[in-house]
Amino acid sequence: MPPISSTGTPRGALLPDLELDDADGAVHRLHSLLGDGPSLIAFLCNHCPYVQHIEVPFGALAAEYAARGVTTIAVVSNDPVGYPQDGPEGMREQVARAGWSFPYLRDREHALALAVGAVCTPDLFVYDAQRRLFHRGAFDGSTPKNGEPLTGDDLRGALDAVLAGSDVPDGLTPSLGCGIKWAEGFDPN
Repeated sequence: MPPISSTGTPRGALLPDLELDDADGAVHRLHSLLGDGPSLIAFLCNHCPYVQHIEVPFGALAAEYAARGVTTIAVVSNDPVGYPQDGPEGMREQVARAGWSFPYLRDREHALALAVGAVCTPDLFVYDAQRRLFHRGAFDGSTPKNGEPLTGDDLRGALDAVLAGSDVPDGLTPSLGCGIKWAEGFDPN
């Protein structure tokens, strides 16, 4: 199946405050996990080669920016019935493999993905301190097979800009990856 690219989610759209559970079943209110600064909401999953391609450097970048006041939360919106590798056990395996230290939540009803317009994994959303969408895009221009260096420069540019209160840099790469795996019979439109 060909990769899917992100479409235009309007800048300034507010991040909804939904309840999502983690791999252990604990329920978290999304906004209660956010700090006072900007936030990065990353739609990821365990099985996608596009996510696997960036997962270790993504975790390192998230840790670096946590020290600068950016809260990262990963979300898996894939159907765990059709894609059990993206269920709780797969989430735990991915966290251990990638060395992530941020919350990883399940969007089993696809509510958050629909609310923000997420369509693929990875799909990265940067919100300002007022929880308004600042930027949506890719980690960088690298994909598993295109040979471009894996730098995180696009995401880094967006995060630096939101922290500085400046505008989003031009020329950042849109999100590109595997389409979100909706539950059987679910129509996201």
